[in-house]
Amino acid sequence: MNETILSLCPGPWKDYELIDTGGFEKLERFGKFILSRPEPQAIWDKSLPESEWRKLAHAHFAKEKNNPEKGQWQQLKTMPHNWQIGYENADGLSIKLNLAQTSFKHIGLFPEQAVNWDYLYRKLKAFPGPKPKVLNLFGYTGAASIAARAAGADVSHLDSVKQVVTWTKHNMESSGLDGIRWIVDDAMKFIKREARRGNVYQAIILDPPAYGRGPEGEKWILEEQINDMLKTCKEILDPKNHLLLLNMYSLSFSSIIAANLIQSNFGAVQNAEHGELYLQEKQGKKLPLGIFFRFSSF
Repeated sequence: MNETILSLCPGPWKDYELIDTGGFEKLERFGKFILSRPEPQAIWDKSLPESEWRKLAHAHFAKEKNNPEKGQWQQLKTMPHNWQIGYENADGLSIKLNLAQTSFKHIGLFPEQAVNWDYLYRKLKAFPGPKPKVLNLFGYTGAASIAARAAGADVSHLDSVKQVVTWTKHNMESSGLDGIRWIVDDAMKFIKREARRGNVYQAIILDPPAYGRGPEGEKWILEEQINDMLKTCKEILDPKNHLLLLNMYSLSFSSIIAANLIQSNFGAVQNAEHGELYLQEKQGKKLPLGIFFRFSSF
């Protein structure tokens, strides 16, 4: 398999910047507002003093002692609970994203994924045939779905949480788009049904969590189920004109694992790229934020 190994970082973005990292935290600006949040990858020291972080931040997420994935926001300056930012690139993609403070430290956006929004928009605009069908599994708040829809694709967006799908719909409408198909379901169950039905997609986006639950409590464990999921994805991916984008966030995974999974399930693929996603902070350090593998026939 011919492949290109890359480390990808979003380019200049008016509404987002990573200011500093360290001490298992990150300090970020989203539009007019600056947040400090936990970041397990930032094992080094902060560049700026703690007093500067507190001076800059509008809000800080404090973790619960017994559950590091949950906690609450401490408001340090006046800011709204909900707000909106924009994203634009040089190819003509322009979308609006609605953000909010949640009890799981997330705000509805993973900024490092902007490089994949660019990729999807560019590739799907150049699709060699009729309107491509795109399936976004584990779609979260849907920036990738919206980028694909903005490129003219027929998009199906799946997530197991109904409230998150509603959030995606709000993002779509804020971006001046319509026509995305909404699916609240367990990702594995859905694609196995699609395979039995003989349905085919020209593009599949997979952005699975390390752990998760389906709408009926179905358990998802990345290392135990991703291989089976990719097997089924091959059954529903168009063998002629196709694109697949895989993201994984497990701290123990490297992009070589992703490459092995793709080779095992899809064989030799065209235009293969894999590596790390990262964000560049103002103080000079690079924050790694997951791995990716993507390939396309066009």
